[in-house]
Amino acid sequence: MPDDARDILQSLIETCRDGETGYLHAASVAEDAELKGYFQQQSLERARFRAELTDAVKQLGEANPDTSGSSAAVLHRAWFELKDDFGGGDHTLLESVEQGEDSAKHSYESALETKLPAGIDELVRTQYGSVKTAHDHVRSRRDEKAA
Repeated sequence: MPDDARDILQSLIETCRDGETGYLHAASVAEDAELKGYFQQQSLERARFRAELTDAVKQLGEANPDTSGSSAAVLHRAWFELKDDFGGGDHTLLESVEQGEDSAKHSYESALETKLPAGIDELVRTQYGSVKTAHDHVRSRRDEKAA
């Protein structure tokens, strides 16, 4: 297994962990019930993605993949909470979530620029499609709340 493929998967695991916790936090502070449900659903999906990627890394011979989130996510969450303390409601929340999704989208796009083993490439492409859909959904909800 090439080290770069393992590093890429490790980075996507981190990205999914960040999304999972980011969405969970967003669900806990969202006012709109539909939005709250959507965020909870996305958090669970990112947890599933993280598990799938962890399995993929294990298949490639890594016994104990790191499943923690990134330090950038810790900072993003702190900023998220600070913004929440100052109000702004769901529109502000959606802006924050969209920033997280931009970051996730870029992580997946750069992963797909690398030659990954066939089954893993397919997994990453499928997950990327879902991440992109979530990003676009969050962006359109943000635009609705701004109107």
